[in-house]
Amino acid sequence: MQYNIGDIVEMRKKHPCGSYQWEILRVGMDFRLKCIGCGRLVMLPRPKFEKSLKRIVKSAGENE
Repeated sequence: MQYNIGDIVEMRKKHPCGSYQWEILRVGMDFRLKCIGCGRLVMLPRPKFEKSLKRIVKSAGENE
């Protein structure tokens, strides 16, 4: 699966603020994610990110 900076993804578990959606800020062996609901930044290792990912809501390359 190809992930790009700026993609909006939906995770399986919700963040304590209630949001399921995250923006990808860094891609590599680790992912830096920003919560869409509250703005919290987290780092996840690639295997944990791929396991907890539900779907890509919006790709960075899509036209709005």
